[in-house]
Amino acid sequence: MEPHFKAVADHALLVTFADQISDEAHASVIALDRAVTHNPPDGIIETVPALVNLLIAFDPIVTDHSMIEGKVRTFLENLATQRIEGIQRRVQICYETCLAPDLEAVASATGLSIDAVINAHLTGDFQVLMYGFAPGYAYLSGVSENIHVPRKTAAVRDVPAGSVIIAGPQCLITTLTMPTGWSIIGRSPSPIFTGDPAHPFLFDVGDRVAFERIDLKTFENLVGEPAYG
Repeated sequence: MEPHFKAVADHALLVTFADQISDEAHASVIALDRAVTHNPPDGIIETVPALVNLLIAFDPIVTDHSMIEGKVRTFLENLATQRIEGIQRRVQICYETCLAPDLEAVASATGLSIDAVINAHLTGDFQVLMYGFAPGYAYLSGVSENIHVPRKTAAVRDVPAGSVIIAGPQCLITTLTMPTGWSIIGRSPSPIFTGDPAHPFLFDVGDRVAFERIDLKTFENLVGEPAYG
């Protein structure tokens, strides 16, 4: 897959592998990200993987766009783009009605029962694609096609942290109380923020995620307070 290179200001290079989301493009992003971070060229500050591209930030006093592009092309010559398996992470989720205000609407939209929607979500093949929008917001691919629903026409305000939301093929666990136009199908007590500055979030891009169902009592015991919708 031949990438496209774009200079971003004087301190970053954007490497884009495709103009549409695909497993192949994302595998190339992850493989290049790991190659660069494991053997960083002089002047590299950080890399930011996304759905189809990788942003490489550097110190312009030390290096420049052409030098970084040259290093990246060298990496690409030996890049293995097979799907890289990250760490398997487990995330607990409660699907009780008071924590899942859109579960019934998703069932209605897809023609499934609520139990079938829950089972489809639990058996999804989830992988962390990227971080974006807000701290700790890990965008997951792998929502079963049977429960693909579009974004709402208007966002809902004050959605609690820990809400598990879906839109199209993607899933996300919110970390802050914020508005969302995605469908809220459950809530998780699993902490996404780790408190470790060196590794602030539970997931790394490329990690796998499996959801584990818990009941309302277990959820309340874990969060230490009664659940509210």
